[in-house]
Amino acid sequence: MSTTTARRGEPVTTVLTWQVRPGREQRFEEWTHGITRCARQFPGNEGVSWLTPEDGHRYHAVLRWSDQHRLAAWLESEERAHWHRRIEDIATEVSSERQSTTGMETWFSLPGTTVQAPPRWKMVLTTFLGAYPCTLLVQWLVTPHTTGWPLALRAAVFPLVLLPVLTYLVMPRLSRLLRLWLYPRDGR
Repeated sequence: MSTTTARRGEPVTTVLTWQVRPGREQRFEEWTHGITRCARQFPGNEGVSWLTPEDGHRYHAVLRWSDQHRLAAWLESEERAHWHRRIEDIATEVSSERQSTTGMETWFSLPGTTVQAPPRWKMVLTTFLGAYPCTLLVQWLVTPHTTGWPLALRAAVFPLVLLPVLTYLVMPRLSRLLRLWLYPRDGR
């Protein structure tokens, strides 16, 4: 198990990997619905997502929690143990990885690596460098054409244009361009 220590009160994400016995996939998927409902009722749960495999046998659960302590309470809970006993003959949990997150890490992740996210101040500065030119362009090209629209609709245009551009175009390129500064080898 690879663990990144979360600071007190910081959100944490855990990825659990399950190996499902051949022919038991349907029962496992039914089980995922039940344990997900149970986890969502647990204090501090911020969501559970299941990634289904192409080969049909290895499933990944992405659990998001408000902090490390509430995640630990869930992982050690009798409720979770009860759900795990229900699938002992169906699947085996083969690995887990925990990582402290701020919510911006997806813009700064490096494919195929488990590198820790850069310091927050570097993420903020890099995000500003990416967002400012995009904001300027939206204000120049889009805003003049929406002045007669209702406020709620005008306000919706900005994130609808800006967020996909930042997420899919600008931030991946910017984080690659600045990778030596964002991810120095000596850990500074």
